[in-house]
Amino acid sequence: MTTTTDDTTTDDTKTTGYAAEPPVRLNWSQHAPEVYKAMLRLDTAARRGLDPKLYELVKIRASQLNHCAFCLDMHTKDALAAGESVERIVQLGAWEESRHFYTEKELAAIELTEAVTVLTDGFVPDEVYEKAAAHFEEAELAQLISAIAVINTWNRFGVTCRMTPGHYRPGQHG
Repeated sequence: MTTTTDDTTTDDTKTTGYAAEPPVRLNWSQHAPEVYKAMLRLDTAARRGLDPKLYELVKIRASQLNHCAFCLDMHTKDALAAGESVERIVQLGAWEESRHFYTEKELAAIELTEAVTVLTDGFVPDEVYEKAAAHFEEAELAQLISAIAVINTWNRFGVTCRMTPGHYRPGQHG
């Protein structure tokens, strides 16, 4: 971060030791406001009927897989504000080895999130879908799939436009 005072520029990285904050590549929401507003409406619709903590876990896991630092910043802060524990958020990146931190329903949602997010085989495996279907009623499962699709879209905006993490405050966009 660079600050200017009285025609003098100081580089905060010299005093903090941190790397410089990269600039945002494109403020897409400013240039495509109708798309942004539609995404907000879609996000609101997708979260209906889902447990807020589960919803944030799904968003965090997809954002980890997609390497979206902006969304990781946002959704870890929102998860903490919703009462999620630091321990469960930290363990989410290694959930398969930390299964005992999550309910079977949450594990099914996390596994479905991974399958929908990483379509390397070109499809969501039947066993992953069936496990989720065993823990979620059809309407809730439809909402969960919608939430996974929406966060993947947000991640693509965030990563492509290099949205900068670190400035979000819980509930800011909710």
